[in-house]
Amino acid sequence: MRWYVRLTWWLLRALGMLPLRMLHALGAAVGQLLWWRRRGRERMHAEVNMRIVRPDLDAPARARLARACLVETGRAATEMAAVWGRGARRALQLVRAVEGQDLFDAALQSGKGVLVAAPHHGCWELLNYWLCARTPIAILYAPPRNPAWEALLVRARGDLEPEQVRAEGAGVRTLFKRLAAGGVAGILPDQQPKRGDGRFAPFFGLDANTMVLLPRLAQRTGATVLFAFAERLPRGAGFRIRILPAPEAIADANLDVACAALNRGVERCVELAFPQYQWTYKRWAERPDPNVPDPYWLARQRDGSANPSASIHQ
Repeated sequence: MRWYVRLTWWLLRALGMLPLRMLHALGAAVGQLLWWRRRGRERMHAEVNMRIVRPDLDAPARARLARACLVETGRAATEMAAVWGRGARRALQLVRAVEGQDLFDAALQSGKGVLVAAPHHGCWELLNYWLCARTPIAILYAPPRNPAWEALLVRARGDLEPEQVRAEGAGVRTLFKRLAAGGVAGILPDQQPKRGDGRFAPFFGLDANTMVLLPRLAQRTGATVLFAFAERLPRGAGFRIRILPAPEAIADANLDVACAALNRGVERCVELAFPQYQWTYKRWAERPDPNVPDPYWLARQRDGSANPSASIHQ
């Protein structure tokens, strides 16, 4: 493990001694700094995304919403000290309530396999711990661009010994086998696949490059698909696990239909705690027509003064 990765690990452990409320206050301050950086990447991405998903709001209302999203982004960063830094068993004490556990328990008892779709929403790392504490699970992950950080991710996520599989051929085969045998697997459903590896499907009214892996897993294994996230509660009070049923069409043989259902499932989660979604992510960077510039590039070119979503809706 590289020295800077090891230093980060011990910094998380040290900060983990602080109360969650204090960590969230620190994160809110980080989010305010991101907002004050008018030309910062995070603010620009959030503002572009708000234009896309909330076109009905006027500019001041969208700005307030984007600012709230950045504050939650800051909290998401600092709360990792309370999750990874404290270890799984102590971190799980932060779960104050669970909604939809009956859906999860029934899916487990069915013996058909359970595929948990966990969007980049709320504290997905705490959700990982919660799932691992209840059942053996395989978790699909994309290795970081800098290989040095992978050791930290594997160590932090491996506290309760999930089967961590890379998002590559062997890892995908592992998921198929586990689900076909009636096991449980977790996947982040809203990562943008490489061009040509996904299908464009509506997401908050605008087509987004959407993974086909999850619908194919559901189609071929017959596993029950559930959406889940860990909602951040106000004033550092902890978290609420929320589990929702997937739209029925998520296993449709038509991948266009299935991907549209997948995105509707993510939307339902997002609307329950809107600012807590990862709105700094360039979810619409890939366009159906490769000759059409993406909205984030347009925003950089225009210095955010124009509505970049207008041209790509045409």
